[in-house]
Amino acid sequence: MKLLGTITSPYVRKVRVCLLEKDVAFEWVADSLLGTPALIEAYNPLGKVPVLVLDDGFCLMDSQVITEFVDTLAPSPQMIPTDLQARMAVRRWEALTDGLVDAGASVVMELRRPENERSPAWIERQRAKMDRTLAYLEQALGQRAWCTAEQMNLADIATATSLLWIDFRFPDLPWRQRHPQLSRLVDTLAQRPSFQATRPNS
Repeated sequence: MKLLGTITSPYVRKVRVCLLEKDVAFEWVADSLLGTPALIEAYNPLGKVPVLVLDDGFCLMDSQVITEFVDTLAPSPQMIPTDLQARMAVRRWEALTDGLVDAGASVVMELRRPENERSPAWIERQRAKMDRTLAYLEQALGQRAWCTAEQMNLADIATATSLLWIDFRFPDLPWRQRHPQLSRLVDTLAQRPSFQATRPNS
């Protein structure tokens, strides 16, 4: 099977890290999304990444769908618990961190518009979402080593890939100073081989 995506997308990186942590073989196909048409459009009519193309040609879209599938490919490490309450806790973290990236991406796209066409009110609204979510996650993590369990799972991977993307796209945002527990978690995961191998400049 092969995974299509962009180097910098945190949604793609989340899937890549899960595949590497599971030690599942896959072909990595980087697409810049700048072609006319972009390569990804041949596999996903929405033109969004990531896409996982299975050996029979069947395509899975959306990182949350793909991580669900990836977790079935090897028994360990388990990324998504089977217990309903524990599972929902992990999925809640993933939804929040994906939403954090969604808000950040909205700011990035708005800032790419000509200055006279930008909406300061829209940018401020998205930044407020980011600030609230970061504060919520910092409180939820507290002093625990991991987001929801006694070992790393998808919640931690989703959190770290999202926050490392914020480092990349918003280098002046002082989220680490404001949220030291989240920063500690990110620094721990950033040292893992799966994260080292998927750095945007690697």
